[in-house]
Amino acid sequence: MIWKKQCSLEAVNALGKNSMVEFLEIKFTSIGDDYLEAVMPVNQKTCQPFGLLHGGAGAVLAETVGSIAGNYACDRDYSCLGLDLNINHIRAVKIGDTVRAVARPVHIGNTVQVWQIDAFNSRNQQVNTARLTLAVRRHMTLKEKR
Repeated sequence: MIWKKQCSLEAVNALGKNSMVEFLEIKFTSIGDDYLEAVMPVNQKTCQPFGLLHGGAGAVLAETVGSIAGNYACDRDYSCLGLDLNINHIRAVKIGDTVRAVARPVHIGNTVQVWQIDAFNSRNQQVNTARLTLAVRRHMTLKEKR
């Protein structure tokens, strides 16, 4: 198991309240020993003018799932911040469908994490693949802020 902080679907879903995660209706659906999974509807909020999933919405889903996974995979006094996201769009997804993203670690280090996030449509066809690099930083206290 890769998780260093106790996590539950209830706790993970609560993190998205009052944020872009909630606005885009991203819901975490599964926590495995080495993966985190979430779904997002393809609707008016997440599609481009031609009625297809907007690439930026797919990137938000990938970064959300990877970042939250990274934060649960680092020690209690640390958190993760995004450094780089690279995403390749493979297949269009029409409005009315749902996209499921699965984040798995490539590398979990003391200072850097790398995550692979693959997304699939409701027919389990891959629609995009992303690589997310995260910096692992000690939580800042008031004394450390400049």
